[in-house]
Amino acid sequence: MLIIPAIDLKDGNCVRLLQGRAEDATVYSDDPVQTARRWKSSGAEILHIVDLDGAFSGSQKNLDSIKAIRQSVDMVLEVGGGIRTMGTIDLLLSMGIERVILGTVAAKDPEFLRKACDRHPGHVVAGIDAKDGKVAIKGWVETTGQEATELARKMKEAGAAGIIYTDISRDGMLTGPNFEATEKMARSVDMPVIASGGISSIEDIKRLLQIEGLWGAITGKAIYAGRLDVAEAIRLARGRV
Repeated sequence: MLIIPAIDLKDGNCVRLLQGRAEDATVYSDDPVQTARRWKSSGAEILHIVDLDGAFSGSQKNLDSIKAIRQSVDMVLEVGGGIRTMGTIDLLLSMGIERVILGTVAAKDPEFLRKACDRHPGHVVAGIDAKDGKVAIKGWVETTGQEATELARKMKEAGAAGIIYTDISRDGMLTGPNFEATEKMARSVDMPVIASGGISSIEDIKRLLQIEGLWGAITGKAIYAGRLDVAEAIRLARGRV
């Protein structure tokens, strides 16, 4: 299982939200590049970047910061937040971003996801955000009636390279992941599943490692608040502890 640090960008700063609420933002750094280098030096192989302004507005707002990160670290970058057109996908991949994350548009328009996957095979990941097992969209401000596992199966059929599954009731709360829902998701599809939301400690990492087929785990607030050491988590996940 890969440990994947998160950088959430809002107004050019690295922030964390509580349960995805824009009004509940804590700024942890005004230097995204320095932050990216920090996680790279800790041993991370992948960096998860979310343009929060883009997620809420529907268009990219932090491209300068994303470009600066790309130019500064030699690691796989995956970017999400407000990616809703083929032009934006093309732009990000042309910048050297390895993987783009489609959330709202994938849930609302599976055919668009299919076209994006056909155009850029292996570079498009579906982000599934859920509350009480139901899919949430538009920066988590709208909840649909669709089951998260049902959407995951559609995303696989469309050609997505993987699923990032976030339980939004846990995100930023440091209360531990929704292990039951995460395991259900990992078992529902034969494709890489990355867990996100709620990781608070090395004990959470140990429990996630017990979920068969879980490909990765994204951690944000816990590493910024000093509750989880990235290097220690990576050693554990690699079986070196």
